[in-house]
Amino acid sequence: MDINKKTILKLIKSQKKNFPLDQPFYTNNKIFDLDIETFFFNQWIFIGHESRIKEKGKFFLFEVGNESIIIIRGENNKVKCFYNVCRHRGSHICLKKEGKVKKLVCPYHAWSYDLAGNLISARMMDDEFNPDEWSLKECKSQVFEGLIFINFSKNPCDFEKFIKPLKPFIKLHGLGNSKIAYRKVYPTNGNWKLALDNFHECYHCQPSHPEYCHVHSKDYIQAYGAGSNTGPESEKFSKKLNEWNKKVSKLGYLTGEFSEKKFSEFFRSAERTPLSDGKLSETKSGEPASILMGNFTEFDGGYTTIGPSPFNSIIMSNDFATTFTFIPKDPLNTDIEIMWLVNENAIEGIDYEIDNLIWMWHETTISDKRIIEDNQKGVLSKKYEPGPLSKMEIGLEKLKNWYLKHLENSLRT
Repeated sequence: MDINKKTILKLIKSQKKNFPLDQPFYTNNKIFDLDIETFFFNQWIFIGHESRIKEKGKFFLFEVGNESIIIIRGENNKVKCFYNVCRHRGSHICLKKEGKVKKLVCPYHAWSYDLAGNLISARMMDDEFNPDEWSLKECKSQVFEGLIFINFSKNPCDFEKFIKPLKPFIKLHGLGNSKIAYRKVYPTNGNWKLALDNFHECYHCQPSHPEYCHVHSKDYIQAYGAGSNTGPESEKFSKKLNEWNKKVSKLGYLTGEFSEKKFSEFFRSAERTPLSDGKLSETKSGEPASILMGNFTEFDGGYTTIGPSPFNSIIMSNDFATTFTFIPKDPLNTDIEIMWLVNENAIEGIDYEIDNLIWMWHETTISDKRIIEDNQKGVLSKKYEPGPLSKMEIGLEKLKNWYLKHLENSLRT
């Protein structure tokens, strides 16, 4: 199919209600490039935790599309984010994925920058050359409760407006006083929308995720498995949720949920819900994986799920947090980066064991990687035809409608 602006608009209009997207949305290069510009480059994306760069000069790279961003601990303990592009002739400056430096030196012609991005050395330039005009270009960034967010847009939406409804849910868990216990990237041979589709429905959870179902009840999975209002109502779970909310409120902890009530530039959500009866954390035994985090003084038998953007999820028990970042690499490949955070005072081998901490989401993501890859293989077939969605795939339909409307708006402006 010859893809251009006109054909994409026609494709958008032809999508059926309560059906997945047509094949080109999961396979086409031009649509993928448009996706990156329209969505990834216009959202506040969580890309790391500041505990990864605790010391001055420590850095790591975040890469998506043609962009490489240096995230570095700079002067006055500030986290700075720079485009990994030398102002001389454009070479990448940092060639390693992470490290520690006293200054940023381009390997091509040795132009050098301090940790604030200022050009401090450029050999044999004309007398008229003014180094103050050639500082590194910054990527817009914000740090909230230890979480590092970036936005590639020239005019990003106000960060405070973006983060405001999510603040109480994040603060409850004290992520600003946490550290990375473990981090892993799961390269997945599938389009980013297939990866997100999989994470926005729990219709597949019972046949595919025994570990997840061990921790979460069947009634929860039906009604809330992929977030609030993503499945049919369950009277049994609603009753349990109301009883749990009353108990937790008496303990002085946050309850409730947030979701977008109408079409928005954002796609955010947050909720607190109970685990299966008798379970205190997302572990095989249901027992705590680590010491308490944030405002918790005792376990409340629940957990918190936050969706800051389509590309991120933050899932938190009382004792540890699991963060997800979905990074589109090309039309048929997506990296799923997961970090497990614990209380900054927790000691590995004493307060927590890595295998116990990562068990559920590691096993679930290994299964999801296979599921997404098998899904992509089928979608590539000339016989692929979208089939009707179930009552447990409401979240997928919501995401699809948000995606199509934004894509159409971007093409018409």
